Amino acid sequence: MKINITAKNIELSQAIREYIEKKLNSVEKKLIDPNNTGAFCDVEVGKTTDHHKQGDLFRAEFNLNVDGVYLRTESEKDNLYAAIDEAKDELFSSLRSKKKKKMHLGRRGALKIKNFIKGLKW
Repeated sequence: MKINITAKNIELSQAIREYIEKKLNSVEKKLIDPNNTGAFCDVEVGKTTDHHKQGDLFRAEFNLNVDGVYLRTESEKDNLYAAIDEAKDELFSSLRSKKKKKMHLGRRGALKIKNFIKGLKW
């Protein structure tokens, strides 16, 4: 999976880049076919504004395109790493539900074919 990471209003350090790649690799290992070279994820992290009364507000956004399925998750937290974790968890659950729906569709089609073949008299 190709990962494109951008930062807004903060400096993108190597630690942040490695953390994001580690989180997305865990999603990729569990839910994305390793032979799929067309998977692409745009990640945007940063501070939303500088005028909050207490502390900074960080934002993480993941835009994932896999096999024509486009998923987008976004999270805002007081801590950048917490925002990344929440967005990753939301992305993971969305991918899992899409995978289940796709599997059920295949099983329904196979069942219809099986019933059709059973209905034929030889």
